[in-house]
Amino acid sequence: MDLKFQGKKKGMTTRFDAQGNRIVCTVILVEPNVIAQIKSSQGKDGYNAIQLAAYKVKSSKLKNVSKPLEGHFAKAKIEPRSSLKESRVGNVEDFQVGQEFYINYFEEIDYVDVSGLSKGKGHQGVMVRHNFKGGPASHGSGFHRHGGSTGMRSTPGRCLPGQKKSGRMGNEMVTTQNLRVVKVDLEKNVILVEGAVPGKRNGLVSISIAKKKAQKKKE
Repeated sequence: MDLKFQGKKKGMTTRFDAQGNRIVCTVILVEPNVIAQIKSSQGKDGYNAIQLAAYKVKSSKLKNVSKPLEGHFAKAKIEPRSSLKESRVGNVEDFQVGQEFYINYFEEIDYVDVSGLSKGKGHQGVMVRHNFKGGPASHGSGFHRHGGSTGMRSTPGRCLPGQKKSGRMGNEMVTTQNLRVVKVDLEKNVILVEGAVPGKRNGLVSISIAKKKAQKKKE
């Protein structure tokens, strides 16, 4: 069972292991995730999956919940949530709508993958966006931070697609893989992972078991 839990990046902290080595960690708050919908390969969806909902909508924000989502949550008989995430599963018979999952899911897990929207940087030039070297910095130079020539001669007479140019940077879905689980705090619903994860503080992230790392059962 590989579920995609939803959490919020709260910031970073430091811990020390038994040998006194400093470990830089990211703190992720993971509130209970509840099943809002079950999709079956036998039904109209054509595949097995469960939809996890997280973070209850505040009473003052209920007016912002759309009518279709209101009906979606009313059908599941759960309070409206602000975030939904789907996870593929092999068998849906082990799940039921309204079932909750807690952070103890990660107690026996060594490594996780974390996905989130990276910080938006706005429109950036080629030196920032693609790490171009740039031109001479002297006053006589007319080429400082430009991207250089991108045109062609008469054949093919056009700019080829896929070239590195200026444009929007950041605000993209990024996945950081194989992050070691340092601690799972059941009382505070917090998980500490070694290293940095994508996104800003209080940004939504998705946590799942690392796909490329062998998991060893903790003693």
